[in-house]
Amino acid sequence: MAGKRVKQKDKQISGEEERELPRFSELDQYLFGQATHYDLYRKMGAHPGSLEGKDGVWFTVWAPNAESVSVIGEFNGWDEKMNPMKKVSEEGVYEGFISAAKEGDLYKYCIMSRKGKLLYKADPYAFAAEKRPGNASRVADIGGYRWGDAAWLKKRKESNPDIAPMSIYELHPGSWKKHPFSEENPEGFYDYEYLAESLTAYIKDMGYTHVELMGIAEHPFDGSWGYQVTGYYAPTSRYGTPKQFKYLVDYLHKNKIGVILDWVPAHFPKDEHGLAEFDGTAVYEYEDPRKGEHPDWGTKIFNYERPEVKNFLLANALYWIEEYHIDGLRVDAVASMLYLDYGKSEGQWLPNRYGGNQNLEAVEFFKHLNSLVTGRNKGVVMIAEESTTWPKVTGDVHDGGLGFSFKWNMGWMHDFLEYMKLDPVYRKYNHNSMTFSLTYAFGENYVLVLSHDEVVHLKCSMLSKMPGVGDDKYKNLMAGYGFMIGHPGKKLLFMGQDFGQLQEWSEERELDWYLLAEKPHEHLQAYVRDLLHLYTRYPALYANDTPEGFEWVNANDGERSIFSFIRISPTGKENLIFICNFTPVERPDYRVGVPKRKQYRLILDSSDIKYGGNACERPLIYRAVAKPCDGRPFSIGFPLPAYGVAVFRF
Repeated sequence: MAGKRVKQKDKQISGEEERELPRFSELDQYLFGQATHYDLYRKMGAHPGSLEGKDGVWFTVWAPNAESVSVIGEFNGWDEKMNPMKKVSEEGVYEGFISAAKEGDLYKYCIMSRKGKLLYKADPYAFAAEKRPGNASRVADIGGYRWGDAAWLKKRKESNPDIAPMSIYELHPGSWKKHPFSEENPEGFYDYEYLAESLTAYIKDMGYTHVELMGIAEHPFDGSWGYQVTGYYAPTSRYGTPKQFKYLVDYLHKNKIGVILDWVPAHFPKDEHGLAEFDGTAVYEYEDPRKGEHPDWGTKIFNYERPEVKNFLLANALYWIEEYHIDGLRVDAVASMLYLDYGKSEGQWLPNRYGGNQNLEAVEFFKHLNSLVTGRNKGVVMIAEESTTWPKVTGDVHDGGLGFSFKWNMGWMHDFLEYMKLDPVYRKYNHNSMTFSLTYAFGENYVLVLSHDEVVHLKCSMLSKMPGVGDDKYKNLMAGYGFMIGHPGKKLLFMGQDFGQLQEWSEERELDWYLLAEKPHEHLQAYVRDLLHLYTRYPALYANDTPEGFEWVNANDGERSIFSFIRISPTGKENLIFICNFTPVERPDYRVGVPKRKQYRLILDSSDIKYGGNACERPLIYRAVAKPCDGRPFSIGFPLPAYGVAVFRF
């Protein structure tokens, strides 16, 4: 490599643009070519720095098939002739230093393709971006933030997520709450700092353990909800700066709340300023459109075979976790990556070298990704949104698994919702919809999800899905939530579901918080709050999601549509019995079999007055008697209300 080598420590350096001083060294080139330059973002992109007393900004970009590259921006009048970049590697890395550039400046790369076409591209590694509808990158210094979450990170490192509680509040920041209209903030967005305080207060009160943030990586179109990413390294400018986003994460951590990000390595949009045909050729995507495009989504598919592309994504995952202290990534659309024919008709896809439909490069990418992320960051979780029966999604990579920490339980979600939408008179004919999930519940590490996807596109809100009118809808939903909390698996609810949002979710408006002035919504929220606190209070509900931690009492009471089961704690103490009645029929003489002749304490009763019920004051202690029931020698009896959920501790 021509040029003088520069020794550097952790801090970034800069140099005059005409000086032969490759910041992207031979070692960088080697690691990049092997897809093992895990701190690549410290070299690629725009980095403020200084050399020989002069301040400026280093720019580094990968454009392997470009004829030439220059930097354009506010510092040079957007003139492509002012600041040409120098090619410093055979892999096509270009580098340049501009003393006139400074933090906050907007910029792009002007790329001359080999076909003579000028392309104006945002920086794939930019730390910040112009607020849409603008699409330029912005020079940002992400260093210097003083974190206050050391205690959280220490505890995370010492934890085992498999046996820790995880109840996730899925949140779209732009539509959770909004400020009243003003000239200064016409869209009403909360910035990251304002969101930190209000969101933290809500999550702590409700009892969630984690928040999952949608749409944080920069994206041009609000209606994509953040799943059409153009700035993989840039927290969206809609809500503020990178340092303000760090403040949000820090504030949540200091209040003992974990942070999960939606992450989209499956595809990217075709926007002219984005990754698509970055230097006039297929750089980040597969060249053949049968592998490189999703016809239904109109997006490009990352080329998981190319080391530099894999490195872009691997370093990005680590960037969010190590630079922003994120506690986990929920990986979007995993199935679309695993299957070459996903969403494609005959003739629209290419088989792998063995003639199958598995994307072998994506499989290896996942193994590399998950081993890397969780290996370097103990306690961090990788969560797959995977909707098929692909084996061992959460299995060990050394045993043929993909290495994810958890997988969304889409099968449970589908069966649960189909059952809950039925008129109660028909539920007895579909009893197995609620019991079937227990035949596979322990085959993977699951998260039970009722996500944003279930309350959009004419699918109705959770409350509106429920059968009946008036109070019946609320009681149906309460019964469903009670069953969900008792079922093995971590939990996720989308915002608004915990108080009975009536409208379908839209990114264009805030949730209908005014509904909490009405008693039915207030009661539903109080019930969900108590369920969530119950979940974190009892290890039986989170620390033993194994076959040993679950036991049916009666899985076959389809005629009455009642489910009863036991959750067993790892210590055998403070075990729980759940009884869930999914019809509007009261069972005043209900009896349930119990394991031992002991006392059973009622710790949650959905018919309580504070949840809108009309129950008289009930006894809290029930002593088992030698009266056989449900195939057990002992039982307890109590009145089971219509749509009633009762939880007993023993």
